Amino acid sequence: MAIDAHLETLTHRHEELETEIAVEMKHPSHDEIRINELKRQKLRIKDQMEEIRHHMTIN
Repeated sequence: MAIDAHLETLTHRHEELETEIAVEMKHPSHDEIRINELKRQKLRIKDQMEEIRHHMTIN
């Protein structure tokens, strides 16, 4: 099902962003602006995942 594949893609990207954030934060002179942007992206993806799951439970 296309929705499952999309959800899997979003989940994978969410995990990638988590890793990117962790790596960035390990640097002594990490870029707070970059970290905040990555966190915003991660939150948007999480919201999309929740929206898909919500619609899957309704149908």
